[in-house]
Amino acid sequence: MGKTLYLECYSGISGDMTVAALLDLGADRRVLENVLKSLPIQGFHIAVTRVMKSGIDACDFDVVLDEAHENHDHDMEYLHGNAAEHVHTENHPHEDHGKHHHEHRGMKEIRGIIDKTEMTDRARSTALKIFEILAQAEAKAHHVSVDEVHFHEVGAVDSIVDIVAVAVCLDNLDVTDVIVPVLYEGCGTVRCQHGILPIPVPAVTNIVCAHQLKLEVTTVQGELVTPTGAAVAAAIRTGEKLPAHFTIEKIGIGAGKRQYECPGILRAMFLSTEEKEHDSIIKLETNVDDCTGEMLGFVMEKLFAAGARDVNYTPVFMKKNRPAWLLTVLCGEADVDEMERILFRETTTIGIRRVRMERSVLPREKREIMTPLGSVEIKVCTMDGKKKYYPEYDSLVRICRERGISYQEAYHMAVEACVKM
Repeated sequence: MGKTLYLECYSGISGDMTVAALLDLGADRRVLENVLKSLPIQGFHIAVTRVMKSGIDACDFDVVLDEAHENHDHDMEYLHGNAAEHVHTENHPHEDHGKHHHEHRGMKEIRGIIDKTEMTDRARSTALKIFEILAQAEAKAHHVSVDEVHFHEVGAVDSIVDIVAVAVCLDNLDVTDVIVPVLYEGCGTVRCQHGILPIPVPAVTNIVCAHQLKLEVTTVQGELVTPTGAAVAAAIRTGEKLPAHFTIEKIGIGAGKRQYECPGILRAMFLSTEEKEHDSIIKLETNVDDCTGEMLGFVMEKLFAAGARDVNYTPVFMKKNRPAWLLTVLCGEADVDEMERILFRETTTIGIRRVRMERSVLPREKREIMTPLGSVEIKVCTMDGKKKYYPEYDSLVRICRERGISYQEAYHMAVEACVKM
């Protein structure tokens, strides 16, 4: 059974912080080192040490580059093809332009490197997904195609190592679910090869926008969320809400390299929840014997729109054998007053019964998955360590109408896509 990981990004997130936190959680360092040795690139070695950040003991993961590849802040050292390279040369006429003779790697070369690396298919898929998200964000920032995005060698070596290391550690820990509620970012500006950029930098905002990550800008002066960190969060996140009740099984703390007002750590935690969660729900019901079917249909729509969990009406026989309807509404306690207001206004009832009901529910979350016919919203529940997938009706109906296929075909296609996740 896979593990649920919670990333607490109060001090932001970067590639090396994520690797360090996962190693601190127990990812096998020897497995990681063996994979990194198989990378068809040179000019680096890794160092894993312990450091103190604001008095907190943390793991530090460092990609140490040789002199030819050295880059003092690799997350901001991207070049984007000939046009950007030309701009860089014009804006810095006194720089040593000899470094532009380094090899430039585009996504084709990155894919080739990752394909040749000895790691599991799951880790390889994660690494490629992170890089593709990063490339798409950079392409949009510089108004070029993804194929035109190039990572200068001084930026690519440690970026490749960080991203591959994240993927290998997640796979080694058997992480299947990752909760990332919000990314905390700093403010101000940052200097990079292109000049002065606002924080969040364009690549980060593009990733946040494209993948609907929640971002909170703090008063910390400086960049807390790097493009690599944002791409990692976007690629591995499966949910954004913490369970109502959970226990923390283990904590890993990864250190950042930059010094800011905040601690500069990323906490990664393994969470566990009970198979069943327990809460209460309110059932409202009333008997009506002088409402039309149209009236009941309309009130059902109003109740659902106001937040009812479920609504149904059942045919019953009342005194003197009169046919009538038993109208039932399930809702949370906070919604009771609004539900009753709708019932009194929209039906002929003059009285509503109310009862609180205890219930057991399976842990659940909503996700959006890609199928061959487009995106579909699904509900995922967990039972006995196994996941159950329930495609949402509205998403399936939209695909049926757009593609002209049957509901049954759309349903089976969505379930198959879920199983392959």
